[in-house]
Order: sequence, then structure tokens, then C-alpha cells
Amino acid sequence: MGNSFDFGGEIVWRPTNAIVEQARLTGFMHANNIPDYDTLMNRSVADVSWFTEAVLEFLDIQFYQPYSQVVDLKDGIQFPRWCVDGKMNIVHNLLDKYVIQQNRTQLNQKALMWEGEGDIRRSLTYLELYHATNKAANALRSLGIGKGDGVGLYMPMTPEIVIAMLAIAKIGGIILPLFSGYGAGAIVNRMEDAKARVLFTADGMLRGGKYIEMKKVADEAAAQLPDLKHLVVLQRTGQKIQMTPGRDHWWHELVDQQPLEASTEITSAEDVLMLIYTSGTTGKPKGAVHTHCGFPVKAAQDMAFGTDVRRGDVIYWMTDMGWMMGPWLVFGSLLLGATMFMYDGAPDYPGPECLWKLVEENRINQLGISPTLIRTLIPHGDDIPARYDLTSLKCFASTGEPWNPTPWMWLFEKVGKKALPIINYSGGTEISGGILMGNPLLPLKPGAFSAACPGMDADVFDENGSPVRGQVGELVIKAPWIGMTRGFWKDPSRYLETYWSRWKNTWVHGDFAAIDSDGMWYILGRSDDTLKIAGKRLGPAEIESALANHPWVVESAAIGVPDPIKGTALVIFCVPRHAAGSNQAGNSNPETIRQELVQMIIKQMGKPLAPKALYFVTDLPKTRNAKVMRRMIRAAYLGLDLGDTSSLVNPDVLDEIRHVH
Repeated sequence: MGNSFDFGGEIVWRPTNAIVEQARLTGFMHANNIPDYDTLMNRSVADVSWFTEAVLEFLDIQFYQPYSQVVDLKDGIQFPRWCVDGKMNIVHNLLDKYVIQQNRTQLNQKALMWEGEGDIRRSLTYLELYHATNKAANALRSLGIGKGDGVGLYMPMTPEIVIAMLAIAKIGGIILPLFSGYGAGAIVNRMEDAKARVLFTADGMLRGGKYIEMKKVADEAAAQLPDLKHLVVLQRTGQKIQMTPGRDHWWHELVDQQPLEASTEITSAEDVLMLIYTSGTTGKPKGAVHTHCGFPVKAAQDMAFGTDVRRGDVIYWMTDMGWMMGPWLVFGSLLLGATMFMYDGAPDYPGPECLWKLVEENRINQLGISPTLIRTLIPHGDDIPARYDLTSLKCFASTGEPWNPTPWMWLFEKVGKKALPIINYSGGTEISGGILMGNPLLPLKPGAFSAACPGMDADVFDENGSPVRGQVGELVIKAPWIGMTRGFWKDPSRYLETYWSRWKNTWVHGDFAAIDSDGMWYILGRSDDTLKIAGKRLGPAEIESALANHPWVVESAAIGVPDPIKGTALVIFCVPRHAAGSNQAGNSNPETIRQELVQMIIKQMGKPLAPKALYFVTDLPKTRNAKVMRRMIRAAYLGLDLGDTSSLVNPDVLDEIRHVH
């Protein structure tokens, strides 16, 4: 930390007056007599109670019993209590209230549009989703499940996973979203920690035209879970599976036969709604605790203010329910009266046109993608997105990892025709959404964040805990917000150690960040990924961005390894275009390319940062949300313990990395 940062880049997008005037964020500001964004930011962090109450009103969050105090900080900002004494259930706010109000317009609108591999399509209106949720709630109650019981979701991205999620919340249960690619061990760790009694699963799922077993994995996990009493199984693929009498229930037999009406449990605003487990560098996965008045409110706030989602819009975020963006999509879209789109399958199957075809056919308005996906689509050419009508799009959005300028500009220029903003979004599972996010009111630079999210008192600190500008530092938050995790499940000391132990009353997020002279923010990767070579501290993104300019490189990862002279030496792993499915540059001499890439780094970063080694690999280890796991690359390369690899979609690539030298 403390090194000056060469931001580069010019402003490439500015909102028109019409965009600014029509933005939901502008409407919120007008309703609260706020003249501009700076004033909003200053007031939202100086008066947390005012801002939170204004957001609750903006989102029409209804309570069975009003709260007496919006936030109580008597236990410190690490453990605030929100909506004190308030009684509410988030499902009332997502569905029930429209039935009570007999709001036919909203009830007849589509709540969910779904498409799956095999050209299967379904949709549910708000009224149909209300009835489907009631059936699933009745099914859970028939199994003896109620308030405070944990229920796991290990399913493909089908409408039923949304129905199950809402049903768990409706009866006052605790939702445990699980990544659909988990092995049995990862499921056991999370379900056991939460003492979950039911697991929703499926016979299997389709990915890239291949059938992938899920029930067999669920069975293996269930054999190790004494508290688990029931499996509810969706028939998705028609694969032949074993059903255990008394324990296993087909969805279509248990759920579909239930009555259309069900009561909604009256819960406290701070009752636990959901545990989302995240993997750290060491130790068991951490269960981030979220409540009825927490996660959904922050998700909907960010969705409205950042991506300008409004009633009737169709938003698609490529995600799995086991990543926080899955629940974020569900809660945010329904609280805003919008339509969520979900796709169950590989985003490039049967070909690289899949994503753009989905946008055209479903008239998607907000499209959430990852930089990794865009990097893999670029080699297939600019003409593929040009074949499709993408005029329904209002913006792109992305999260999960830092951008490199080259793929960002490709998406902006070649696909968005320089007219659509790319709303960069960064936060985390424990945040319930974003710390930083673009929005329709502020200009954009490639790869940058326009601002902190309203209500997020974010800053960048140097190693002494002082704010810095124009330098790389730690991303911190200095005030509480309603979406913050209520701690780690059964482990408050680990929560305090992880986020609050470095500086007094300061949340240290674990990302390196910087703010440039125009007030634009940049995320430079996890601070535990940061390299210090020849006395200079830098983020891997700087090196990877330089390599992204070479036509032969799809993506790369930079790590630091012990070196007897420098202390730390730079090692790089590159995925060449032919490895990513394109023949472009496939006939080039690898050794020649290797030398070119090394010289590029020396030219851009300086000779002291010349890499010790540069390897070509077929892929990089990634989570389902396309985050490159550099710590695992480093561990594999050095022959160290890999830690928890359950979140990876491609753990096999670690063997390739382990044997490169």
C-alpha cells in the first residue's frame, strides 16, 4: 500500500439529461429534497437512520407491527439492531400485499421468466408465484417444518428454486442456498452447521448438453446428516434415480397437490431469513447471517439505484442460487415489482450466440455478466452480438472480479455501441450487495466504479488507517448499513476478527482499492492477493490488464511466490485463445509469445517486475460467479494445502497448475 496508482483512462460515457431525469435514483432524491448525488451521499452516511427509513418507504416495506426505532447501536456498530420491535415477513412485501390490495395489474405481470437447455420455457405471474409459494409452504408444514428450521436449496436454476426459497421464508424458516456444483462434502459442512432438516434437490441438471447428477450427490450428503429428515426432489432431467421411502418426496407429488392458500408467519424484522456460506482462505465456511429486513432491502435498493430497475423491467443476472447474486436477483426484482429472468444451462451452449439470443427473445432490460464471460466471448468475433436485436437493453452490469480495460471496451463499443453504461458492482455476501456501484447519474471510465453506493460510508485507508486519494489502499466502511450481515452463524468472534479487528469501528473488507482525481473508484483485487516485489506493492489486476492487450491472451492470473533475492517473485499463468475454444493465434510459437508477454510486462511495469516464470494453461480455477481464485493457484503451484475448493466449477485445473514445473 501507499504506492501511487496510474489510473489512466478517460470518461467514455455520460448520461443524457433524459436518462438522469427518468432515473429512479433521481426520483428518490426529489422525494427527499436532495439536490445532487454528493449531497445524497453525505447525508446518507451522516444520518443512517434517516436514509434507512427513506429507503424502507421508497420500497414500500410494510410491517405487521411498526418498528419503534430504525436502528439501535447500543451494542456498537459491529452489532446494530434494525427495525427494533418491528414485525414483518419479507414474503408479505414480495407477494402477499398485492393479493391483499387486489392489485390486478401487478398480479397479472410476470414475476419470473425461465428458459432451460433443451429449449424449454416457462413463466409465472405474480399471482401464480404467490399460489406456487403457498403450495410449497404447505408442503414444508406437512413435513413438520416451521419457524427457525433450516432448509437447504441444492437445485438447478429452475422456477422451483425460487418457489422453494420464498416458501421457506413464508413459514419463517431459514434459507440455505447451496451452489449447484457442490460435492457431498461441501453440502454436509453447510447443512450440518445449520442443523438443516430438509433439502430441496433435483434428479440432475443439464450443462452444455450433458446430464449432471444431483440426487446421487444429495444422497451421499444425506447419509452423513443425522438432522436431515426429508429430501424434496424435482424431476428436471428424467434421469433414473433412487428414492428412499419415507425420506424422499417427488416435488410433483408433494408440492403440486397442496392447497393454493397458506398463512404467512409473522416474524420479527430481525429474525434470521438466510445463511449464505462463504469460503475463506482457511477454516470452515462462514455462514453470513441475514434477516428479513436486511438482505432484501439492500438488494432492492442497489438494484433500483444502480441498475435503475423499475416495475415491469426484465432483469437477468447470470448466477447460481448458491452465490449471493441469486437471492439478490430474487428479492430485489420482486420487491421492485419487476420480472426476473433465469437461464438454466451453460451461457455459451449450443454456441457463443446463446447470451445475445436470450436478450433478444426475452427483451431483457438489465444484463448482469462477468468479465470472464466477456473475455471468453471476444475470440468468437464482433459479428455474433451484431446479429441480434439488443435494443431492449438499458444497461450492462457486472460483479465478481475486477475488469481489465480491453474486454470492458469491447463490451461497451462492440456490443453496447457506446450507448449503454456498464454498471460495475462490488461488495459481497456479508454486504448483501454493493459497497461501490455505478448509477445512471454519473459518468463512467473503463473498469471504474462511479461512486460508493448511497448509505455506504466507504473509504480507502493507507497502512496507518488514514484516508488516501490517488494511492492504493484498503477498502473500508466506517458506518453500519441495513444489509450488513448480523455476524457469522454461531461464531461472533470470527466475524469480529475478520472485519473489525484492524482499526477501531472500521469494517475492513479485504479488497485493495483506489480513488482517482475525478472521484472514480477502482477495485484492484483481494488484498491477500496483493504482490510486493522489489519494494513495490501492486495488485494482480495491473499485470493482468497489461497482458489482456495481447491478442493471444484470453485471461491471466498473477501470483507472488517466495524468492531468495527479491523476497517475492512474480509468476503468471495465461490462458491462450486456442485453449479457450478459438483457433485464432493458435499456430503461433508458444515460446515466441512467452517472450513477447514478458517484454510487455517489463515495458509497462518496469524491469524489477519481470516475471520469474510465465506458464500457459487451459483454464484458471474459478468460482461459479467467475472469480479467479489466485490463492488456490498459488497453493497448487507451491504444493501447499488448497483449502476449501468446493466453490470451484473447475477444480481439475489445479492439478494442471501443480504440475507445470
